[in-house]
Amino acid sequence: MTTTQRAFLGELIAECIAVFIIIVFGDSVAAMYSLYDPSPYKMAYWGVCIVWGLGVTVAIYVTGAVSGTHANPAVTLALACYRGFSWKKVVPYWVAQVLGGFLGAVIVYTLFSPVIEHYAAVNHLDWRHDGAAAGVFFTHPGDFVTPMHAFVDEVILTAMLLLGIFAITCEYNTQAPQANSGALIIGLLVATIGASAGYLEAWAINPARDFGPRLFCFLAGWGEAALPSPGNYWWVPVAGPLVGGVVGAGFYQGVVKPFMPAIVRARQPDIAQD
Repeated sequence: MTTTQRAFLGELIAECIAVFIIIVFGDSVAAMYSLYDPSPYKMAYWGVCIVWGLGVTVAIYVTGAVSGTHANPAVTLALACYRGFSWKKVVPYWVAQVLGGFLGAVIVYTLFSPVIEHYAAVNHLDWRHDGAAAGVFFTHPGDFVTPMHAFVDEVILTAMLLLGIFAITCEYNTQAPQANSGALIIGLLVATIGASAGYLEAWAINPARDFGPRLFCFLAGWGEAALPSPGNYWWVPVAGPLVGGVVGAGFYQGVVKPFMPAIVRARQPDIAQD
């Protein structure tokens, strides 16, 4: 194995670990929210959002030096479109990220399987037909939300995510946090999106976060409740974030970044010549 191949393997392992961390924390707090009565979070939903956000922060601190911690296929796609990330790496990164989501769901199921079984029994639910506890692992539309409306929501919310990430990580943005605190701000951004719109369809904003656990649940006995899921919903949290990520990152690159003072100053000689 060459040095380049070894480095790339390390990047893929890091991406897998990053999503694994996010799912272990995030799906576990979803289990705490959904499976217990009384729930410790029903009257403190912000706590759920903070745990998801801090999961992202921890993932960045653990893996950022190796792969940059995309931890989200929408981020990988946006970086390939606008910031020179190699297109040859996009699909392998996606596979590693989905695998991380799958493995994270395995751990969450290991932790909470007795509670899931009790929840299903008490509520007279069948895993395969009723999707008992499915919301612990993957997303679905909330009240009054159709799949197509959820798709639009995911486009918008992921656009906001990528707008924020591109601003936070822009080398020309003098208002952006320094590298060591950027991870915390990105985590808070994820938490803020969840706190402001999470009840719409559980704010997937990340295809790997949804599809990896969904694939595990399909194999673990949830069957059609996971894939294709009611209303054939499975594709929404995959396609919506991919589209939204490109839109949000493109908005930053095309509308905000050109007016950064450092870029304007660098262009001034050309402007003077004109």
